[in-house]
Amino acid sequence: MKPGPFPLKKRWRTFVKAALLLRPAMSRHDFSIPLTFKHRIVFTRDAFAPENPVLPELLAEGGGRRVLAVIEENVAKAWPALAGKIANMLETSGLTSRGVHVLPGGEAVKADDSLVRSVWQLIDEGHIDRHSYLLAIGGGAFLDAVGYGAATAHRGVRLVRFPTTTLAQDDSGVGVKCAINHFGKKNWVGSFAVPFAVINDFDFLHTQDEETRRAGLIEAVKVALVKDAGFFEWIEAHAGRLASLEPEALETCVERSALLHARHIAEGGDPFEAGSSRPLDFGHWAAHKLEALSGYTFGHAHAVATGLALDTLYAAKAGYLSDSDAARVLAVLETLKLPLYHEAFDLRGLDGRRLVFDGLEEFREHLGGRLTVLLLAAPGKGIDVHQMNESVLETCIEELRAKG
Repeated sequence: MKPGPFPLKKRWRTFVKAALLLRPAMSRHDFSIPLTFKHRIVFTRDAFAPENPVLPELLAEGGGRRVLAVIEENVAKAWPALAGKIANMLETSGLTSRGVHVLPGGEAVKADDSLVRSVWQLIDEGHIDRHSYLLAIGGGAFLDAVGYGAATAHRGVRLVRFPTTTLAQDDSGVGVKCAINHFGKKNWVGSFAVPFAVINDFDFLHTQDEETRRAGLIEAVKVALVKDAGFFEWIEAHAGRLASLEPEALETCVERSALLHARHIAEGGDPFEAGSSRPLDFGHWAAHKLEALSGYTFGHAHAVATGLALDTLYAAKAGYLSDSDAARVLAVLETLKLPLYHEAFDLRGLDGRRLVFDGLEEFREHLGGRLTVLLLAAPGKGIDVHQMNESVLETCIEELRAKG
């Protein structure tokens, strides 16, 4: 006799319940997603000249046709024929220009997202898609803000950077980051976005004012101290020529610095800074805080110089670096006419503690984990430390005040 339908259903429900009880509480599946980026760094002169093939060849490599260009306002003033030159080059190269626009620049454009929104609007109006190109011509802060706009439009459009300042050409412009400031903190909102290409046009270098040209060399000093003792010795030997802004020395210094930065990013094993060690940020924990405390009237290059001086002196007093090597570093900074001290060091909270020391915790948060600060053991050799003694830092700041 066959069982009725109810007993069968009951037995089936019992079976399903038993199977569910035996099923693991969690099912995990890990997939690897390997990514490969080409980081193109080019050094040239007169990049937009009709006879210069660099840019047309780079754009042809990517296959896109539409091109939108944005120029920092100060650069456009210094180069009044630049916009027309770019438009002419695009036309003669058979590319489809979506306009050449002049936008505000300077550190102020990182204070909020106004410039980012302007870039989004231009990208939308120009129908710039992920196979098109955005050319950005300007200094580091301008490239940061425009780069963030490019990185977030369509989840990333192709960006070709044309850094125009010493600081941008020898460091930030060849990096893979873009950001604006928020919550009173440097680079709080941003992204990692490898540019399609970076074109360092040396013609731009020599039209900056002397102070801007000279100050940007601090990032070359920094990367030399962190990565290449031989390069630091070269800077030391040529410090007078660099201070005088001799074109050959300046261009050599910028190129060597840019390639060291790019090589570290591409070959250092942590291009998107997933770890807590960031050697290229030597001197930056204090620099970023000093910038914020000054309301960003203290420029990044000068702030890095003071931060680098502070960490160099601290390394000597903590026993990591010899006094003679510390003196060599400070002597180079002084020869390059870079500041060792700023009045923002003296700002204190209600408890009397220097506000610049808050930069250590902010640096830790920015790293996303354990505080890791690189200090010098010798030129070209760094050591990671995970805490800093504020009493020793106090002594260092007072010494820098006396020197500065």
